[in-house]
Amino acid sequence: MRFPLILTLFAFAALGSTGCTPGSEPRVQTEVADKSTRFPIALGTKTCFLELALNNSERQKGLMFRQSLDTDHGMLFIFDRSRRQDFWMRNTPLPLDIGYFDASGTLIEVHQLYPYDETAVSSRSQQILIALEMSQGWFSQNKIKPGAQLDMSALSDAITLRGFDPDRFPLQ
Repeated sequence: MRFPLILTLFAFAALGSTGCTPGSEPRVQTEVADKSTRFPIALGTKTCFLELALNNSERQKGLMFRQSLDTDHGMLFIFDRSRRQDFWMRNTPLPLDIGYFDASGTLIEVHQLYPYDETAVSSRSQQILIALEMSQGWFSQNKIKPGAQLDMSALSDAITLRGFDPDRFPLQ
C-alpha cells in the first residue's frame, strides 16, 4: 500500500506550487499535504480547489481572517458524524455560501453567510456530514443545486494525502 501512495505523492509533487498563470488552472501543491493544500475535487460538473478541515482545530478556524478566495477555491469541512450542523462568521470578512452535504456527498442545501455575522446558520437536515464554503454566489453562478454530487473518490484520496485515514469519517 505504501508504494502506490509514494508514487501518488511524487506525481502530485511534480505539479509544483499553488500559483497560477493567466489562462491556466491553478496548480496543486502536495509536496507537503498540510491544511493549506488545495485539492481538485469535482462537484457536479465543476472542479473546485479545496482545503480540507479535518479536525476540530481546523474546523473551528475555517476561513477566519481570509481577505479573499481565488475563483473556484473554498474549504471543505468533514465531521466525525452526521448531524445538524451550524456555521457562523466570526472573524470572517468574506461573504460566503455554505453547502451542506450528506455522507454520500450529495448536496442537500445551500445557505448564504455574511461577513462577521455570528448568528448560527443551521442546516435543516440532521444528516449533514460535509460542509463546503465557497464565495457567495458561487453555487448559483455555477448552477450547482441540491442533488449535485461530490467526487467521493477524489475526496478520499485527498484525505489520505493529508495523512488521515478516510475510514475515520463515515463517508459512503
